[in-house]
Amino acid sequence: MEKYLKDTAILNYHAQEIVTLIKEHNWNDLNEFDKIGAIYDYVQNKILLGYNKYDNLSATQILADGIGQCNTKATLLMALLRAVDVHCRLHGTKVTKVFQRSLMPKIMAKLAPQLIIHTWAEVYYNGEWLSLEGVICDKVYIYGLKKLFPDHKGKFFDYAVAVKDFNNLQIDWNGKNTTVQQQAVVEDLGIFDSPDEFFTEYKQEYRGTKKFLYEKIGRKLMTKKAAKIRRYGSEQ
Repeated sequence: MEKYLKDTAILNYHAQEIVTLIKEHNWNDLNEFDKIGAIYDYVQNKILLGYNKYDNLSATQILADGIGQCNTKATLLMALLRAVDVHCRLHGTKVTKVFQRSLMPKIMAKLAPQLIIHTWAEVYYNGEWLSLEGVICDKVYIYGLKKLFPDHKGKFFDYAVAVKDFNNLQIDWNGKNTTVQQQAVVEDLGIFDSPDEFFTEYKQEYRGTKKFLYEKIGRKLMTKKAAKIRRYGSEQ
């Protein structure tokens, strides 16, 4: 189990920024359940849903960005959990791009590969591995979606959300699995000790012009669209 506590180039939790963050929040003083819950809440709601330039950013780079999507939030969550001696690992998959269609500019929707690399952190708690995928979308963003679709019931498959029941979201840590995008999974890539191991083997299928457009334009427009929905969610 010690491998699930190791720091790596990406999970660089010995960096001063992370040491300071943990001390400021007194996370090391909590019991295991509350450690997971407090760190989960921080990554979910302080690191807002947004699209980073790269998937393989280090934990400190993600912290500096202040935004994250599935892959980058998984990295930061893992780094913070390991820093307080909570065992965690990475689950790798591929998802269909369709569930993000309304966040994507039309040109990006056309240029993006059909399948997108998607990961989430799994935590070892109470003798079992649990998914923490529900950390991806911050709650104010979810509130915005619920205001946009007040009458929606059942399956929701858009705006970076892919769930069976939109009215019964499992996105809060309560000692069980959390999920917000797993209904978009079309291929399971397995379990990995760290993001470093995963991204050595798997990368997004963006190349050349497509990669340039995503990094320079597409991701920024998607982040702005998410922010617009979040503003809607924060209105009284």
